[in-house]
Amino acid sequence: MKIRKRIGRNKKGLYITISVVAVLAIGASILWVSGVFKGTEEETKTVEPTPNNSQNEKTLQIVDPDSNSRPYAVMINNINVARPLQSGLQDAYIIYEIIVEGGITRYMALFLDQDTERIGSIRSARHYFLDYALENDAIYVHHGQSPQAQSDFSKLDVDRIVVDNSKTGWRDNSLNVATEHRLFTSIEKLNSGLGNIRTERDNDLLLNYSIDELDLSKYDDAQVANDVTIKYSGYITNTYEYDPEAKVYNRFVNGEEHTDYVTKEQYTFKNIITYQVDNYTLDDGENKGRQELENIGSGTGYYISGGYAVPITWEKSSRTSQTKYYLANGEELVVNDGNTFIQIQPEGQTLTIE
Repeated sequence: MKIRKRIGRNKKGLYITISVVAVLAIGASILWVSGVFKGTEEETKTVEPTPNNSQNEKTLQIVDPDSNSRPYAVMINNINVARPLQSGLQDAYIIYEIIVEGGITRYMALFLDQDTERIGSIRSARHYFLDYALENDAIYVHHGQSPQAQSDFSKLDVDRIVVDNSKTGWRDNSLNVATEHRLFTSIEKLNSGLGNIRTERDNDLLLNYSIDELDLSKYDDAQVANDVTIKYSGYITNTYEYDPEAKVYNRFVNGEEHTDYVTKEQYTFKNIITYQVDNYTLDDGENKGRQELENIGSGTGYYISGGYAVPITWEKSSRTSQTKYYLANGEELVVNDGNTFIQIQPEGQTLTIE
């Protein structure tokens, strides 16, 4: 419309001597040379072809934001002899670590829309891990359970898959460890064990992810976090070393590189969330040192990513509700696009951030 208006304003007196067609042709030429069309030329430059969204539009790499699949929450063995055999954890988008009896810890690794071929080794359930499976609306995966977990399966209506030696898993008898440390599964095996379990997620993802890299150095009370030490007991101490080129944390357990049995590569994590809760030994009559976790309520902790740590608060109102994480200013936490290790550390243990 702008071009037509400009042509109309400049052709008025030319109808006297030449035809309308000639006027339009000559008038357009004169106007172009004289610069009247300069604005139109600029407009033409700004009209770009619509980009191909599949090639140019940013999207999350750690999860598909459009997926409503339920994740698997897999109990992972973390005793010393089993740790070198751990497999598939790099594919997990969230991993929780929590204390269990004897000062050891177990992991619960969440897999969403993956096709991981070897995950494990698989271990038994502890009741407070169910709280974190439920907050992710995950399908809980385990082999064996404590009496407390057994009671809670029905009480909390937990969807679960028990890994066995055939349909849902296998024992790798080539390993020179006790039988209980040889049990593994895969996403394909877990899919075959779903039966009538609901497969669509009923809630939002636990964490809010940023497609663009977050610069935590600009946050209030940010501190350098190139080296992080998180002690659970005399049996387990985790450390992380920041790699500024890859922008991830390399993970160590008890001073040794934490590596995958299959790939032999060291596990790396984009995000670390760490906070402390109280735990104590249950008096359940079996004297096995099983623990209780005081994880309902609120507290403080840290979000660590990109070589910096910022203070956060957390709130969990019930066993089935999602844990909410907030920055010190009250804004809900947003994390970098990448895998996250949630370290729920025993109250009073050492946390060092340097």
